[in-house]
Amino acid sequence: MLDFAIQLTRDATQITKKDHERLHTVGFDDQGILQITLIASWFNYINRVADGLGVGRE
Repeated sequence: MLDFAIQLTRDATQITKKDHERLHTVGFDDQGILQITLIASWFNYINRVADGLGVGRE
């Protein structure tokens, strides 16, 4: 799951069906994969918004 989230963060265009199959192999269903994707994507989005606005910087 963490490897998938890292790859999603680094370059989501490189995720393939094989990545989803790996998650299925370790017990995640399609809903679980969707949840991982949505949560990781949301955090990436929020962090970029905050960084772009300078939130939290001195």
